[in-house]
Amino acid sequence: MSTEAPRPAPSGPAPGALLLCRAQPESVAPAAHLLREPMLLTGAGEAWSVLVPEGKPWLHGGEPVDRVVTGWATALAVGAPWPVLALWWDADRAGYTLAAGFRRPVGYVWLTNGTPAGEDEAMRTFAARLGLDPVLDVQSLNELTKPDPSADARSRLRALLAVLTRAGVTLPAGLTPGEPADRLREVARAHPDTRPVEWQGWRETVRAELDAVDASPLGPWLPWSGTPRSRALALAQVTAGIPLTLWGLRHRSGGWLTAGALLLAHGALGLTYELIRPRD
Repeated sequence: MSTEAPRPAPSGPAPGALLLCRAQPESVAPAAHLLREPMLLTGAGEAWSVLVPEGKPWLHGGEPVDRVVTGWATALAVGAPWPVLALWWDADRAGYTLAAGFRRPVGYVWLTNGTPAGEDEAMRTFAARLGLDPVLDVQSLNELTKPDPSADARSRLRALLAVLTRAGVTLPAGLTPGEPADRLREVARAHPDTRPVEWQGWRETVRAELDAVDASPLGPWLPWSGTPRSRALALAQVTAGIPLTLWGLRHRSGGWLTAGALLLAHGALGLTYELIRPRD
């Protein structure tokens, strides 16, 4: 008989994440392909989509889940005209990261027992960037920064989503923060509008990007549309992507390396668009 003591069970939920994008799935899919991570994509309200990771890179790459999804959110947001909200959790903490364009991401953290561990200013910045009500919504968000013995980290994320329902967020039933990643994938696959997002090579990705430009009213503003504004933006993306990629390599940060690589990819698409598809 073995005398080895049993290992203690984890004190909180297994790591997991959801990515909310303020755009329709048709607009999110081309950008999400460039993450080169298998995900499931479905609608999350009239003007929102949600990405459910199929894999668990935070279990194999040595980086915590919050750092991985912050890199993903940043990478998606810098190449698109819509913000990205990453919800994440692990055995010790839970929180969110909001990325919007080239601005510095903003986030908040709660310990597993619900204890606030962030800065109050982050909530106000969060509300402003999403265009939430500066009185009612900010008041509700401020409540999440106060101690509450009856609230744990999972209920804090649910309360955050309750505020976001007034901004149009409606997650499909069962896609609840804190649930095991396997359960989230099962729920997402069962949704009739869910589509897989997988890396299919640069040729297919570029083709999907160009098709999305043609179908989107925001086409002239996108970095690969070939307009003077987009070329200036593409140059800025390349300029920002080079040092960010080098920083990610130097610090062995997969999340920031992904963000830098995506900046470079979007910038390169914008600068070479006229060579790929000449204008009439």
